[in-house]
Amino acid sequence: MATTEEVAPLFAHDDLTVVTCMPSFTPQMFLDEELDLGGDAPGAEAADADPEQQQLAMMRFMTRLLSGPMARKLREIVLPLARDFRPHLVLRDGMDLGSVLIAEELGIPQLPTPSGSSNVMDPTQVHDGLNALREEFGLPAQEDPLSVVPHGRVDYVPADFSFARHLPGSYSYRQTVQVEHDSVLPEWVADLPTDRPLVWAAIGTALPMIQQRKEQGEAQPTELPFEFPDPVKTLQSIIEAAAKLTECTVVVATAGVPVDTTDLPPHVHLTERLPQPLLLESVDLFLTHGGFNSVREAMRTATPLAVLPQFGDQQPNARRVEELGLGREITDRTPDGIAAVCREVLADAGAAATARRARLRMLTLPAVEHAVADLERLVGDHA
Repeated sequence: MATTEEVAPLFAHDDLTVVTCMPSFTPQMFLDEELDLGGDAPGAEAADADPEQQQLAMMRFMTRLLSGPMARKLREIVLPLARDFRPHLVLRDGMDLGSVLIAEELGIPQLPTPSGSSNVMDPTQVHDGLNALREEFGLPAQEDPLSVVPHGRVDYVPADFSFARHLPGSYSYRQTVQVEHDSVLPEWVADLPTDRPLVWAAIGTALPMIQQRKEQGEAQPTELPFEFPDPVKTLQSIIEAAAKLTECTVVVATAGVPVDTTDLPPHVHLTERLPQPLLLESVDLFLTHGGFNSVREAMRTATPLAVLPQFGDQQPNARRVEELGLGREITDRTPDGIAAVCREVLADAGAAATARRARLRMLTLPAVEHAVADLERLVGDHA
C-alpha cells in the first residue's frame, strides 16, 4: 500500500506492507505548476458566473491537473516502488492517473477503487493529457478514452444505484459498515432521546483539512477568481439550522473546525467526530456535504439524505441523490433553507422507502472478500 503518513494508520491492523512514499498533496502544489506552464487560472472564465458554473469551471481545471502535473508527479513517486515490488495488478485511487501510466509501462491491469473523482471524471476530458504524458514517457498513444479504465473499476454500490456518469460497469462489492477495526460509539450517544427523529450532520474531511492548513499558516490557492467554501461559515449555518429543528435531536460533527456554541439549545449535541458508519445505523436523516464515502455509507444503512454540497464531486452527487430519490439537495444555504429541506426529507416516506431499497440492493452484492478471486481471474486472463 503506497500512501501518505495521514492515511497509513488506517491499515495498522491489516496484513499489509504500507509505504508512506506520497507527500501530503495540496491544490497549491499543482496549481503553481500548471500556472508556471502557462495554463489559465482555475475558473477564470467563470469569475462572474453563478456558483454552479464556477464549480463546473473548477472541475475542468481539476481535470487538467489530474491528467497533467498530478499524474506526472504520482508516476515519478510510485514507479520505482512498483518496479521493485513487481505487482501483477494495480488498485488505484480514482484521482491517481499516474498509476494508469505505470500499469501500461509494466504491462499489467489496473482498476480504480471507489471514489467521487472516478464517478464524475469524463474520460474524454483526461484523454489528451494522458496521451501527452504517454508520448513524454515513450508509451503508445491510446485511441479510446476508456483506455483509462481498460479492465473496469471497483465500486460499492449496485449498478442501478451507480453514481458514475461516464464509466462502464464494475466489480461491485458490499459496502462495509466499519472502517476502523476498533470503532465504538461513546456512551453519551446511548442516552440520546429515541422518541423523536435523530439527525446526524457532518461536513466530511476535506473542508476541515483546508481550515487546519489555513490555521497552520500554509499557503492557500491565490489564483481562484471566486470564493472557496468556508468551513467555518458552512458549519455555523448547519448548527444554526440544527437549532431550528426543535422537534429533532441533532448531533453535529465539527471535525475540529471552530464554531460559536453560544446559546446552543439542548437538542443539539456537538462532537468533534464519531464513527459515522456506526451512528448512521440508528439515525433518521443524514445532513451531509455529499462526499461519495458518506453517500455510500448512508445507502448501506438506509439513511435518507439532505445534501449541502461544497465543491468537487459533491454537487453532482447531490443531484444524483435527488435523481435516485434518496433525499434532497439543499440549494438555499441559509439556516432556514437547510432546516426546511431536513424537514422535507424527514416527512418524505418515499425517500425512506428508496433508502431501504438501496440497502437491500447493496446487501445482494458479494462481500469485499470475493474481490480476491475476481482479481486473481483478471490477472490470469491478462497473463
